[in-house]
Amino acid sequence: MQMIQDRRRFLGALSAAGAAGLIGTGTLLAQEPPLETTTIRLAKNRSICIAPQYIAEELLHAEGFTNIHYVMSDAGVNQWKAVTSGEIDLTSHYPPFFIPLIEAGERITVIAGLHGGCFELFANERINSIADLKGKTVGVQDFGAAPYAFLSTIAAYIGLNPGKDIKWVTNPSPMQLFVDGKIDAFLGFPPEPQELRARRIGHVIVDSALHRPWSQYFCCMLVGNQDFVRRNPVATKRFLRAVIKATELCATQPAQVARRIVEAGFTSRDDYASQTLREIPYARWRDYDPEDTIRFYSLRLREAGTIKSTPNRILAECTDWRFLNELKRELKG
Repeated sequence: MQMIQDRRRFLGALSAAGAAGLIGTGTLLAQEPPLETTTIRLAKNRSICIAPQYIAEELLHAEGFTNIHYVMSDAGVNQWKAVTSGEIDLTSHYPPFFIPLIEAGERITVIAGLHGGCFELFANERINSIADLKGKTVGVQDFGAAPYAFLSTIAAYIGLNPGKDIKWVTNPSPMQLFVDGKIDAFLGFPPEPQELRARRIGHVIVDSALHRPWSQYFCCMLVGNQDFVRRNPVATKRFLRAVIKATELCATQPAQVARRIVEAGFTSRDDYASQTLREIPYARWRDYDPEDTIRFYSLRLREAGTIKSTPNRILAECTDWRFLNELKRELKG
């Protein structure tokens, strides 16, 4: 009974948001061409920072989608294989991870920013700054995972050579290695930082939601299969509209959204989910410029020697901001 009441409250929040102009799409839909497809496939993984993608199902139905599938994947190479092969149509991910794939010719298109910082770099008592990582052990799942891309970017930004100055340790559970004291540092994504803080393990030396320059740019961005975006511009725009509205709900109704994603099986801990949603700056989708984010991280990746392409080339080949620009005009206020 409680679950039903919580779901009704969540749906009530959607209706209330609609009354405020966030959800009301009836007039807009009547003026738009029909969807090219009513089926959409989205990624699902253990990261709860992409909660807007998870709670968008009701909003996607309101946009005219009838078949909404969440495809389970990791947040690494396998997810990108699924996106580029067309198994997943759209997803959210981290720029330092997908920009090298763009340079390599993978068929993906960036359409918008989702939210500001969500990752945190935890370290033991021997480390008080990024520079202190030199000669220390840092854990990552593998060299194809997003934490490695982010950490390499951070290290290169302050003058370290990621390949030579850091002792990388690969393990399926680097957080457990950190908890056990077997490595010196670990980059965590929600709900990992929330758990480490609750257990009072380690201390944070980089919080991408608070510390510059990382806090000035999107952490997660919305990316689609290039062929899907080109063939389905109406569906892509309506997907983005639903996720933007879901992002607004994450910013204004974090407790209700947390309960919803727990009910739906996207995560198991209501307390960690609620804390994550309160801490992540979801409301910045309108204020931050996604082009600035791509440019910033492209430059950092060039400095790290990860890519050779210029930011202008990355922007020209694999970004499409027309949907976002249209929605910024539509969803004023």
